[in-house]
Amino acid sequence: MEGNSIIELRNVNFFYGKTRALTDITMDFSKNRVTALIGPSGCGKSTLLRLLNRMNDLIDGTRVEGEIIFEGINIYKPDVDPVDVRRKIGMVFQKPNPFPKSIFSNIAYAPRLAGITKRSDLEFLVEESLKQAVLWDEVRDILGKSAMTLSGGQQQRLCIARALAMKPDVILMDEPTSALDPISTAKIEELIDELRRNYTIIIVTHNMQQAARVSSKTGFFYLGKLIEYNATEKIFTNPDVKQTEDYITGRFG
Repeated sequence: MEGNSIIELRNVNFFYGKTRALTDITMDFSKNRVTALIGPSGCGKSTLLRLLNRMNDLIDGTRVEGEIIFEGINIYKPDVDPVDVRRKIGMVFQKPNPFPKSIFSNIAYAPRLAGITKRSDLEFLVEESLKQAVLWDEVRDILGKSAMTLSGGQQQRLCIARALAMKPDVILMDEPTSALDPISTAKIEELIDELRRNYTIIIVTHNMQQAARVSSKTGFFYLGKLIEYNATEKIFTNPDVKQTEDYITGRFG
């Protein structure tokens, strides 16, 4: 294990019923780095992302082999509570999915569930999370309004703030800008750059330019296999595997 790894996968296989979706994945994710996962649709990127915080547990008939070690503990051991894993490893989805509640309640929801009930504590947490997500100045006067009244880009930053409110160590992002316009996308990318100082970020993206802009390491997946995993610059300028080069240059996928 690298000295600065926060998550390591060792010989991970994943099955939906009898269908193998991931084959023998071994890789490390470094602390306070942005790692991009790229590859054509259906190649296992999002499946892998959801393995990292046990979201696939919610799908019947799935099975994991191998080890996923987070901060020294295999998160698939029987005595590990998936809810604890998800507190430490937050997730932001492709489409913004705010709760149909006020902006304030969206952020305060999970901390309240975790037992934080004092109004002043919640107010501090809401403000801090929104500031981190660079949304505070836009919503500070409308915290009581429904989150559904925000624009798509604001809703996605709200979802990031909601993940941050739980003080995670890792943030998983599943194509977080694919539903957004170019200006909102640029804001999210700037935010990712800011957040990596304090968080480890793993992002699935179809957008090659985005992977090149935001990440320091990139993993290329094809048909459920990790074809190549290296520094982003190397992957995009001088990949070791011809298949990687063909995908990046648009010859397939």
